[in-house]
Amino acid sequence: MLKLIKRGITKVKEDIQVIYDKDPAATNILEVLLCYPGLHALIAYRFAHRLYKWHIPLIPRIISYLTRIITGIEIHPAAKIGRRFFIDHGEGVVIGATTEIGDDVLIYQQVTLGGTGKEQGKRHPTLGNNVIVGAGAKVLGNIKLGDYVRVGAGSVVVEDVPEYSTVVGIPGRIVHRKIRDKNGVLMHNRIPDPIKCELNRLKYELQELKEKINENKE
Repeated sequence: MLKLIKRGITKVKEDIQVIYDKDPAATNILEVLLCYPGLHALIAYRFAHRLYKWHIPLIPRIISYLTRIITGIEIHPAAKIGRRFFIDHGEGVVIGATTEIGDDVLIYQQVTLGGTGKEQGKRHPTLGNNVIVGAGAKVLGNIKLGDYVRVGAGSVVVEDVPEYSTVVGIPGRIVHRKIRDKNGVLMHNRIPDPIKCELNRLKYELQELKEKINENKE
């Protein structure tokens, strides 16, 4: 039991430190402890998850429900979450029961890691290490996002994404570019729009056809 308590304290310390590392608005320990709902939800989840693994009925779900009321963040106690997980802002976040999240993952408000129906077994996504999911994004179904994947704000991802890829759009389309700053943070203002790129390509092709038609007329 003492080892479990020490391990839990270590994880909480890491969760606090990652807020300092990833949020420039975090200025002091008291502010972090009192004003970050993502931290509150994560601490409650870790406790509920431990009870769930001990096969204690109902109580883990009650903890999850009360946490959702207080923080606006719903994490099923059966979900598996790695170390240094950070929910920035957090309102409206939903993490399903069979979700698996690696280490050093960052997600923003209104993110859903959910299922696509009433299928049994593994029905929620698996996120690798160092993944970032932008605000309002939905990652749905038993799919896998590889390490260092970036999901743009508002995207809907329903298929596997290989590591080091960036996904944007509805449905999510893979953009094979590393759009990150030196600290590995997703740069939302530099994410290319695949639909716009395709329209531009069609516009250039149409222009070429017009020029060829005019040449033939002459």
